[in-house]
Amino acid sequence: MSKTSKYKKTVLKVNEGIEQPSSINIEAVEKLKQRKPELLSIENYIKGIRNGNRSVLSKAITLVESSLPKHNKISQEIIEKCLPYSGNSIRIGITGVPGVGKCTFIEALGKYLTGLGRKLAVLAIDPSSTRTKGSILGDKTRMEKLSVDTNAFIRPSPSAGTLGGVARKTNEIIILCEAAGFNTIFIETVGVGQSETAVHSMVDFFLLLMLSGAGDELQGIKRGILEMADAIIINKADGDNLNKAKLAKSIYKNALHLYPPTESGWIPTVDICSSITRMGINKIWDIILQYYLLTKKNGYFLRKRQEQVKHLMFDNINENLKDNFYNNKVIAKLLSDIEKELLSGKISSYIAAQKLLNKYFLSIKED
Repeated sequence: MSKTSKYKKTVLKVNEGIEQPSSINIEAVEKLKQRKPELLSIENYIKGIRNGNRSVLSKAITLVESSLPKHNKISQEIIEKCLPYSGNSIRIGITGVPGVGKCTFIEALGKYLTGLGRKLAVLAIDPSSTRTKGSILGDKTRMEKLSVDTNAFIRPSPSAGTLGGVARKTNEIIILCEAAGFNTIFIETVGVGQSETAVHSMVDFFLLLMLSGAGDELQGIKRGILEMADAIIINKADGDNLNKAKLAKSIYKNALHLYPPTESGWIPTVDICSSITRMGINKIWDIILQYYLLTKKNGYFLRKRQEQVKHLMFDNINENLKDNFYNNKVIAKLLSDIEKELLSGKISSYIAAQKLLNKYFLSIKED
């Protein structure tokens, strides 16, 4: 007997294992698919929102977020009926570089405001993220104290694929929150980018959070972001960072002097705070109130709100026209052929666009 055959006889035989069950409950998934959201009457939505019923408010916001035409029609009726009860809040945009501590800052300022008896709604907007779908769900778990505060409401404002889509939905959610009695609205953006422009178009006060160790960070911020800021707050001004934060404050103050006077008559403020120790948090609210009183008195507050709703109207027109163009059956058939002509160098981009637009307008006339 060879050494190899002897070895084979002594090897243990391992029986095949049983098939492992799926980690997903298929039956539960099917039930969830078949389950239809419970719709209330318009009157019950309005009544619930006005009474501050968070469950009804959340359901109404879900309708606003929905892309179904049926839900869109209902949500617009709710928005229209809530409009007379909206507008009585201070809308504050909060943004900052990654790692600046937005969550901790929002919780610190939020808890201070609810302690004063104010009702706070925190919304988040992240139109640039298609992979993570935003970060507020993670933020909510970090804001443990604020998330269980009876005077606070935290809700994501989901990405609709475009800045205009996000802005529209967030504006409508603001109206619902204001009708529910929330007199302070925080709109948080994730990172510093194009989303800040969308947020700036829907808030009264724009707050930019920064880190200490100033100098190089000025080069990392777009000029437009600094121009939009009504206040720059250097966060994490505690421990060894305190002196660095004070240095950063002076650098930002000098930088802001290079910008022309603001239309509002407000001089952008730079200050420091610590979200951990709560140092400077009350002062930030005082800055916001000073801005509010000044712009209310000189009429800029109302003018800005009026410009925002007008701007939103034109944004909606542009978004609807674009959607209508790409959903047009004639365009859908022709688009591929035009693209081939363009890529082969037979026509220019201008001619390609003109051909598509001509076909689009012709199809509308024929309809």
